[in-house]
Amino acid sequence: QVQFVESGGGLVQPGGSLRLSCEASGFTFSNWAMNWNRQAPGNERESVANITDNMITNYADSVRGRFTISRDNARNTVSLQMNSLKAEDTGVYICNAKRPGWEYWGQGTQVTVSA
Repeated sequence: QVQFVESGGGLVQPGGSLRLSCEASGFTFSNWAMNWNRQAPGNERESVANITDNMITNYADSVRGRFTISRDNARNTVSLQMNSLKAEDTGVYICNAKRPGWEYWGQGTQVTVSA
C-alpha cells in the first residue's frame, strides 16, 4: 500500500533552517510529481513546492529563494530544505504525490518557527 514517512520537523528560531524528508513507498515514485504543502493553524492547506518527474521545480512566491525541493528517485525520497525561516512558515508540512485522477498524501510533520 502507499505509504509516506515524513521527518525533519521541529522548533526553530526565525532565520534558522530545517530539512524535511518524505520517504515514499507503494507506487512508482519516479513517475509522479511530488509536492510539499503546508497547513497553518486555522488555514487552508497550500502548496509551497513542487518537483516534476523531470526534476522541474516550482515554488510558491512566499518561499521562493528560501526553500529548495529535491528528489532522490533511487531512495523514493523528496526533501525540502528550508532556510531563512519566518514565523509565517509555521504549519504542518505534508508531502503528496500527484497524477491526473490520482493523489496520495502523507500525514505531515510539524514545523514551528518562533523566537
